[in-house]
Amino acid sequence: MRFADRNRVALGALFRYPLRTAMMLLATAIGVAAVVVLTGLGEAARLYVTNEFRSLGTNLIIVLPGRTETTGAGAAMLGGATPRDLTLGDARALERSAAIDKLAPVIVGEATASSGSLERDVTVMGTTAAFREIRGWRLSSGEFLPAGDMDREAAVCVVGSTIGRELFRGEPPVGRWLRVGDRRCRVIGVLAPQGISVMVDADQLVLVPVALAQSLFNSPALFRIIVQARGRDAMPAAKRFIAETLKARHRGDEDVTIVTQDAVLKTFDGILGTLTRALGGIAAVSLLVAGVLIMNVMLVAVSQRTQEIGLLKALGARRSQILALFLAEAIYLALLGALVGVLAGYGILLVLGAFYPEFTLHPPAWAVAGAVILAVGCGMLFGILPARRASRLDPVAALARR
Repeated sequence: MRFADRNRVALGALFRYPLRTAMMLLATAIGVAAVVVLTGLGEAARLYVTNEFRSLGTNLIIVLPGRTETTGAGAAMLGGATPRDLTLGDARALERSAAIDKLAPVIVGEATASSGSLERDVTVMGTTAAFREIRGWRLSSGEFLPAGDMDREAAVCVVGSTIGRELFRGEPPVGRWLRVGDRRCRVIGVLAPQGISVMVDADQLVLVPVALAQSLFNSPALFRIIVQARGRDAMPAAKRFIAETLKARHRGDEDVTIVTQDAVLKTFDGILGTLTRALGGIAAVSLLVAGVLIMNVMLVAVSQRTQEIGLLKALGARRSQILALFLAEAIYLALLGALVGVLAGYGILLVLGAFYPEFTLHPPAWAVAGAVILAVGCGMLFGILPARRASRLDPVAALARR
């Protein structure tokens, strides 16, 4: 039996039994589509999170109060001492580094904002003029917080687009007064719609000078200090200067956590990449189920096609050729099912992308290739037993249907 003849017979068998073929194609297609869809969702989550952190700015170092690593219980802990707060003095001390380009202290709290008879709870962020430059936020009108001394309690604020629309009834907020907590602030700017970035909804914010926020919340402690280095090459020097300066200011205690943007991105990329691979592995289990179905259906097919097998053997077909014939059928079934599954998976992701345009729903190439290869491999593996049974049939008994 020539190679072309074997392929023609194998493909002909698929079309002669459409119901059986459709069952096996569906089983394989579902498994491959599951791999494509789940890895596409996992990859979308990874890209979304990494893009969100990149939107914070570039070459960033974030300074947080307290240490996040495990230590022994020292005398300070036994005495009930708490980690030392970050202060505006710490922020001013860090500005002296040549490796640091911009720096913005940040305080975050909740308060009630009101304008006339309208009021609502808002998130208040105290910061400086450098914050907008670091984050790259845009203004739809007015100007941002004034530059200058961090200790100056200027009674001004910048509002997010939603706050400006709701509290001022669609009128231009710039120049109007807004009561935040027990303070009155003149609105000097309105942010352009920014949306949610790293769990911060800029459209719902009220931004005030950091000193005013300290007075409003009656606390000198900073939530964090955001530092922008002069470049990627300057980040090690900036991080080292921050650690040494704050240690000296805090009486030799290393009581702050310094996180670089690259380290955060690498951590999240690794976690979500592992999640994507795990989702692909879970979905790939369904391909093993499809392989078992292919084996069972082809075993039934062997019993239904005993006369055909007997005729082929009577015409001189060898055992190896019968074995190759049934293996070819299993491979074609698995390959066609895999192709249908890939198309179905991309179709599902296309539909999901229409509903969630903010996500990039594209499966990684390794997942698609791996799903197809695994599907064909399962087809070959689980097609061996039916093929061997067919090749061992006695031609006389097969023709007599015994």
